[in-house]
Parts: sequence; structure tokens; C-alpha cells
Amino acid sequence: MSIHGILGEQTTDYPTEYSPETLYPIERSMGREAIDWQADKLNMGMDWWHAFEVSWLNTQGISQVAMARFSIPATSAFIVESKSLKLYLNSIDFTKFACWDDVEALLAKDLSACAQGEVKVELFDLTKIDSELLITQPNGACIDNALADSTDKVALTLHPDASLLQSKPIDNKQEVSNKESREPYAFYSNLLRSNCPVTNQPDWGTLAVEMSSDIEVDDASMLRYILSFRQHNGFHEQCVEQIFADLSERFKPTALMVRAWYTRRGGIDINPCRVSDISLLPKPSRLIRQ
Repeated sequence: MSIHGILGEQTTDYPTEYSPETLYPIERSMGREAIDWQADKLNMGMDWWHAFEVSWLNTQGISQVAMARFSIPATSAFIVESKSLKLYLNSIDFTKFACWDDVEALLAKDLSACAQGEVKVELFDLTKIDSELLITQPNGACIDNALADSTDKVALTLHPDASLLQSKPIDNKQEVSNKESREPYAFYSNLLRSNCPVTNQPDWGTLAVEMSSDIEVDDASMLRYILSFRQHNGFHEQCVEQIFADLSERFKPTALMVRAWYTRRGGIDINPCRVSDISLLPKPSRLIRQ
């Protein structure tokens, strides 16, 4: 064993010259086939990536640093494997650029080619406060304590279990009186956890749902369903699309938005969002965990 222990047993070669070939594409269709739902209804939305370790050289050879946001449309044929993105970003650390616009243009070109979709790239100056980067809070109520009064144990499942989604028990008279006046649902949970299918490392995130449905949501059942992802191996995008598909099947919503803010690994966080109508697509944002 290495003198650095188990963490020193594997090393990664980080390129020091511009290397767009390090970007590794993964077909979206693979995750969507596993969901076994209507794939055409999973391609409406956006994946927002934030990169906190972006650097390059100016023409004088002085290191420049910035924060970046990559907006990848859900219609793109591929997602980018996150570690390959980190290696790619490292490959421009010692590349000279005349201006920031040139950096944005190169990143957009390479990422769009990898994803086979038009990727928007924004660089943010660390010396300036940008309103788009300010910390926000998810809409609606947090359901993380929905099981506080229950004595039932929550089992660890290997895969997400849509059968856990139950409607709130109410009598028929109440259902009739509430059906027309029911407000859209808006709730979130900070307990979303899944595993990276490449490294098996845990991914933590906050999940938010906004939904219009005639079927009443039971918060406790919803929380059990979210917890069923804890040992699931799936990319961030696939997990959000699985939730979008399961909620669509169970609650037959007239409008639905599912988004997740995942905490960063390797200086990158990933934030997928899927909507039933493009008009429901929210603005990108960051949470306190990010």
C-alpha cells in the first residue's frame, strides 16, 4: 500500500495541454431506456452545471480564474461524464487566451460537440457580485420531517420504488369540494441520495417538485419514495428523469417541474431540471449546500 494509504493507490494523469479529446460522452438514451417510459417527454428541460475550478492564462502568462455555468439542453444526445469534464477543464490551465470571450467560445464549441447539442457557457468574474449566483431557497415546504410521527421503519432498497407513492387518504366529499380549488403542489427534500454508476461514490442533492394534479400528495409517502433512491446507481440526470416519469404516472399532473441541486464533487455541481412544458422552466440557481 502507498504511504498515502488507500487514497494513494490510484492516480489520475491531469493533462497540462489543451485536450478536448478527454471529454467523454454518455448517451442519454441509455438512462431513458432503463426508465422504460415515454422518452420524448423526458427531453424538455435543462442541465445546469457549475464549475468552480476554471482557470487559464492571459497573454502575459498570468493565471486567470472564474466560475462557469454550462447550460446543457435535455434534447442533447449525450451527457458529459463529470470526471472527464474536470480533466478537460484542467487541460486549459496553461493555455493562453486573449480575452474571456475566447475562453467561453472554446468551451461552448467543445462541450456542444461532445453533447451533440447547443451548450451555453457563461463565465463569472469572482470579483463581481452577480445576482444569478446568489444563494436561493427552493419553493414550497420541506417534507424532510414528514415521517417524524411514524413508527414504521424505512427500509433500504436497492432501486427506486414507485409503489411507495401513495395519495393522501381523504373522504369523497372532501375530494369533490377541493378538486377545483386545490393549489399546485410545491415541496422539496434535502435527503435525495444516489450513487455514481461510474465510481459508486455517493451523490447528495436537494430535490424540488412543483406540480398541478387532482390527486392529493401524501408527504410521508413522497419522502419514502425519495429515500428509496439511496442505493440506486444512476447519473444525476437519470435520477431526475426517473422521478419525473414516476410522478407523471402516479399523479397524472397537468403541469410538472422536477429539479435537483446536487452538491459538488471535483469542483463541479450538476443541477438537472425537467418540465412538462418549456414555459415552466425556471431560472438556474444555487443553494446553500453548493
